[in-house]
Amino acid sequence: MEVAPTRAAADAAAQIRMSVGEGFDTIVACGGDGTVHDVLQGLAGKDAALGIIPLGTANALAHDLRLPISAERAARALLTATPKRIAVGKIEYRDFNNIPSSRYFTVAAGVGVDAHLFYKLNRLIKDRMGMLAYYTKATHLWLTHRMRYFEAEFSRNGEGPKREARLSEMLAVRINYFGGVLRELAPGASLARNDMRLVLCRTGNRALYLAYVFRGTIGLSNVIPGIELAHADQITCRSAASEKPEDIYVEADGELLGRLPITLSMVPDALTVLVPKDHPMY
Repeated sequence: MEVAPTRAAADAAAQIRMSVGEGFDTIVACGGDGTVHDVLQGLAGKDAALGIIPLGTANALAHDLRLPISAERAARALLTATPKRIAVGKIEYRDFNNIPSSRYFTVAAGVGVDAHLFYKLNRLIKDRMGMLAYYTKATHLWLTHRMRYFEAEFSRNGEGPKREARLSEMLAVRINYFGGVLRELAPGASLARNDMRLVLCRTGNRALYLAYVFRGTIGLSNVIPGIELAHADQITCRSAASEKPEDIYVEADGELLGRLPITLSMVPDALTVLVPKDHPMY
């Protein structure tokens, strides 16, 4: 066993590839969803397994895997966990220097106000206030941010014609359970599937989107006018003619990445993750 700190987000992938090349068959990411996201960039497509000890703010992937939030208990759970091969999402986007880039993701990718949240959220405040910082800034943005529209085109397994939509917000979700107050944000999403569960917000009415999120927190029906759920494994998004692409941000696993246009796709059989033996789905 060897313990090594991640030097920087940009270096994590190279560190992981080097470790796998040296023969390590399990990589344990000790941190939050951002740390897991950075580790994933070097681990996707490899045979080595991913274990998680949740030490972050939201720990959404750890919640979905039903890992204990206590670091000690999570480490013990990994000792008897079962390796499970899953698909991961891939997002191709333009970074803030307008350079084409791509990243893998496991939790969700978003376009619109949720990505704008990560643009506005001060990391120092987030580190000090935890989830309260998310909720406070999210509430402020939803009350003040002008909804900007973009065009989306999506399909599933090449079945039938591609669907098109004009949206103010889109989430492409892979996990079923976020934990905390969010719980089930996209019913039907699952790491066991080879697609993404889309939350498509066609309306600029903030109250409707907030109603959707609120109903999910208390377990009620998510049927809200102007908001649709769909499954897809291929999605493209581009700015509407009336909007500037530099004003619409994109994120993946809570990490701000860049701007439109983007392409989302699935990479089957891409990652081995350690799942506790008592997980309800696996």
